Amino acid sequence: MREWLEVFTEQAVVLIDLLAAIVIVVGTVEAFVMGFVTWSKPNHEKREVWLKYARWLIAGLTFQLAADIIETSVRMSWTALGQLAVVAVIRTLLNFFLERDVQDIRERQKVAPAVRSQD
Repeated sequence: MREWLEVFTEQAVVLIDLLAAIVIVVGTVEAFVMGFVTWSKPNHEKREVWLKYARWLIAGLTFQLAADIIETSVRMSWTALGQLAVVAVIRTLLNFFLERDVQDIRERQKVAPAVRSQD
C-alpha cells in the first residue's frame, strides 16, 4: 500500500508542478504581450496588466506549494520537512508581498476616480 501511495503522489506532484509552470508561463506571456500593448497607454492600464500578472503568479506559487506539501507528506524525513519549511516560508512571503501590492493598487484605483471627479 505504501508503495502505491508513493507512486501516486510522485505522479500528482509532477502534474501539479506542470500545472503551476503552465499557469506561470501563460501569465508571463500575457503580461509580456499586454506590456507592449499598453506601452503608451495611461498608467491605470499598465497597473491593470500588473494586477493580472500578480494573480497568475500567486496562483502558480500556490500550486507549487501544494505540490511541495504532498511530496513532503510521503517522504517524511527531517530533511524533507526542513526543505518544505524553507520553501514554504519563501513562497508564502512572495505571495504575501504580491497580495499586498495587488491590494495597494486596488486601493489606489478606487481613490483615483474620486480624485479625478473632483478636478
